[in-house]
Amino acid sequence: MITTAAQDVNREITDADPKLYNHDLAPVTEQTWKAYNIFAFWMSDVHSVGGYVFAGSLFALGLTSWQVLLCLLIGIGIVNLFCNLIAKPSQAGGVPYPVVCRATFGVRGANIPAMIRGLIAVAWYGVQTFLASSALVIVVLKFFPGLMPYADVHQHGFLGLSILGWAGFLLLWVLQAIVFWNGMETIKRFIDVAGPAVYVVMFALAGYMVYKAGWQNISLNLGDVKYHGLAALPVMLTAISLVVSYFSGPMLNFGDFSRYCRSIKAVQQGNFWGLPVNFLAFSVVTVITTSATLPVFGRLITDPVETVGKIDSPFAVVIGAMTFTIATIGINIVANFVSPAFDFSNVAPSHISWRTGGMIAAVASVFITPWNLFNNPAVIHSTLDILACAIGPLYGILLIDYYRLKRQKIVVQDLYTMSPSGAYWYSHGFNLSAVYALIGASLVSFLCVMVPALSWLANFSWFVGVAAGALFYRLLALPARSMAPAAMVVTASQGSTEET
Repeated sequence: MITTAAQDVNREITDADPKLYNHDLAPVTEQTWKAYNIFAFWMSDVHSVGGYVFAGSLFALGLTSWQVLLCLLIGIGIVNLFCNLIAKPSQAGGVPYPVVCRATFGVRGANIPAMIRGLIAVAWYGVQTFLASSALVIVVLKFFPGLMPYADVHQHGFLGLSILGWAGFLLLWVLQAIVFWNGMETIKRFIDVAGPAVYVVMFALAGYMVYKAGWQNISLNLGDVKYHGLAALPVMLTAISLVVSYFSGPMLNFGDFSRYCRSIKAVQQGNFWGLPVNFLAFSVVTVITTSATLPVFGRLITDPVETVGKIDSPFAVVIGAMTFTIATIGINIVANFVSPAFDFSNVAPSHISWRTGGMIAAVASVFITPWNLFNNPAVIHSTLDILACAIGPLYGILLIDYYRLKRQKIVVQDLYTMSPSGAYWYSHGFNLSAVYALIGASLVSFLCVMVPALSWLANFSWFVGVAAGALFYRLLALPARSMAPAAMVVTASQGSTEET
């Protein structure tokens, strides 16, 4: 019997094809996450060295502080909206992002959007691990300056990274792997603590810097105000777009986490506190701290680890640097470890478990030598820009298919069958309408980024991709196939299931 309570839904899959099914990709039977867990998820995603620098950069665009704050609210409001939309199918069915993609791209075609997200995550996982390890190395050298020769890649280096750099990178690589290997429950406990811990350090650091600088010397404008009136509008639109683009990766596979939530209401509450409220508070604290570095140290410092490193107290340096390192580990796990774990597992479920998929991603992140990518911005930007051009179209295709064509109904059983009679078999397992729409919309986004004449659209390529993906798919989509009889259908809008 199928009940109506989301957390009590009988999601047992019968006669699942091993090419599509394993324990990790199966629907969650017990959804225990609450609003706080989603709130903590976003705290871990926002509270990082990268998030700190990004928030500060928006206040240096030449806008007034109130204009930037308005852009932050609008941008993060858009992120909040799209996260709520993309969360519904996964929460209702208890399935991760690549499995949800089967309903749109076909049971085989889902590997296309899964691999796109997985490859992007691998690249950023390596870069984030390298950045976190670099912060750790800076702290080590502060206390043990005698190790300086081992931080010089020309004296003691291998594959473009110093011996000390390798030690820091591999240490964080192992620590992240340990957290990940212990499963989602451990990850949940980790992010429940990591995000709030950074807030404690951030407020303490801000208070210390304000005390040293004097409140009268603090300004929310980190640069000269260059734009007034209507002249500020294009810059404000760019700032809004940058906020959305910054979160586009975690937004896309947000279903990997919303699947564990008790209800869609819990997801929405967690998103509200974790996105508009949390991001705005974090941004203000970030700008206050950054602004105070000018009167205290004589120059603006946008790197929080460098700021902490200049504090006289060794204890404060250790606590601050370790906290920011832990925060970066948190964002790396939730944004760049969990996603490829599910994505790579989806390719061959009978051979690749969630843990194996994650370790494939972790090992691949070493072989791409992310420090060389990071030191060559042209390479990493061109590579990731090309892949990122598909993220917007994926949103458009997935959302228009789920909300417009499928009317928020998914046949969960058919997500795990290769039978031609299954609702998501399409043409040999591929929904060619979705594939062609993705190719066309990605090309449009790519042209916005790469063609000089369209450079004014480059910062808005995500929005262009969403619109193009939705439009192309709606035009190409074949009439929806009728639901199989006696199938378990999940209706997200009602937060329930029904037997047809």
